[in-house]
Amino acid sequence: MFKSLIFVGLGSCVGGMARYLLSRFVQQLSLSTFPFGTMSVNILGCFAIGFFYALFEREQFLNTYWKLFLTVGFCGGFTTFSTFINENYLLVKDDNFFSVIIYAASSIFLGFLMLYVGYWLVREFFV
Repeated sequence: MFKSLIFVGLGSCVGGMARYLLSRFVQQLSLSTFPFGTMSVNILGCFAIGFFYALFEREQFLNTYWKLFLTVGFCGGFTTFSTFINENYLLVKDDNFFSVIIYAASSIFLGFLMLYVGYWLVREFFV
């Protein structure tokens, strides 16, 4: 278990640094306030996690530790949006369309709600 955590942690570190550098680079190129940097990272992360999982499904491409490093670690550190999209894809692949709707809609709705609650708590009690 400890070795798995090390691979996930290292992948997360590399993914987080890559996210920061790429999103800043794209945002500076865009000369806009629209979050092109974050959007680019999310889209690229979805490509990466799909690419990696397809490799792992096709054959035993790499050992379990490298799979953890690339998917949970790197892609998770790069963007959790890629994991969210992959999980929705797996639900669609298994014909769980109701679950996709519930998962996607509740994640977005509850995510916005909790973001608002977090902001509200700080404004009401910490300012």
